[in-house]
Amino acid sequence: MIRLRTATVTAAAVALAFTLTGCGAKVASPATSEDRTAATATAAVTIENCGRQVTYAKRPERVVTNDVGITEIMFALGLEDRMAGFVMPDDKGDLAAVPWKGGYDKAKWLSKEQITKELVLDARADLVFAGWNYGFGEDKGLTPDSLRAVGIDSYLLTESCRNGPASARGIMPPLDALYTDLTNLGKLFGVEGRAQELIAGFKKQVTDAQAKAPQGSERPRVFLYDSGQDKPFTSGRFAAPHDIITKAGGDHVMQDLADSWTTVGWESVVERDPEVIVINDYGDTTAEQKKQFLLSYPPLAQVSAVKNKRIIVLDYVDLVESPRNPAAITTLADYFGTVRGR
Repeated sequence: MIRLRTATVTAAAVALAFTLTGCGAKVASPATSEDRTAATATAAVTIENCGRQVTYAKRPERVVTNDVGITEIMFALGLEDRMAGFVMPDDKGDLAAVPWKGGYDKAKWLSKEQITKELVLDARADLVFAGWNYGFGEDKGLTPDSLRAVGIDSYLLTESCRNGPASARGIMPPLDALYTDLTNLGKLFGVEGRAQELIAGFKKQVTDAQAKAPQGSERPRVFLYDSGQDKPFTSGRFAAPHDIITKAGGDHVMQDLADSWTTVGWESVVERDPEVIVINDYGDTTAEQKKQFLLSYPPLAQVSAVKNKRIIVLDYVDLVESPRNPAAITTLADYFGTVRGR
């Protein structure tokens, strides 16, 4: 098994708007006076979020975010001073050396449990940035409608947008979802220039990774393993792993699933015979425990990735919509190259 963390983000195209840190990442520099003037504007802003036109009466000043990828989108845009805090379990990897450590140092960690309406009210939030099953859910009593009823705005993570009357999520390719959220939030907070520089840098990073990625028949078949023993929880084509795998030169074996994160049967994994398995590292079950399960589970014994022990681990934040997705593509492109003997 190869264990890799992709905590750094590189993007030459954003050099003017970013400062180089010791870990090799370029992170948002302090807001300029023009940024602050725009960010404090009180004019209404209308954006399209998950297929709906949403108008915000003013730019938010006390945002509560849910989970690590969503929180780091705010940090990447340099908006930690617009946050009342974030909610996140403490199982999301080492945050001490991440590109946005300054954001974590400044923003308040409100809770390591689930986000709730009571927590949001106590934080005096004026906007909650979360997603369906990333904090929002009717079963939890926390939805954009329930917050609107108490005067609090919401922004939905685009990766989590519902794509029909059922529970399936996702309405566009995963990286497009990241770029959409950066664009929307840049407009909402008056930092459009910063958002576009981030997007340009990420696109260049992905292009550079694709240039060295396996092509055509060399592309290895790849399965994303999140969790689960009776049935595996994995990624369809609308969750971040799809673009991470395919743009890194892999053939995502579950790309036919019109959903983001979902459960499948082991028989479908065996039938598609992945040559590489990517483990999503988070939660109470360690990556090593997940690896040992995969290697010892009898139905998988003849799967190519298991027979050849081609298992690579990425952090949770690499594999959900976040500013770390482009770096994860680079990491996997390098690994897929070794699989093909490059």
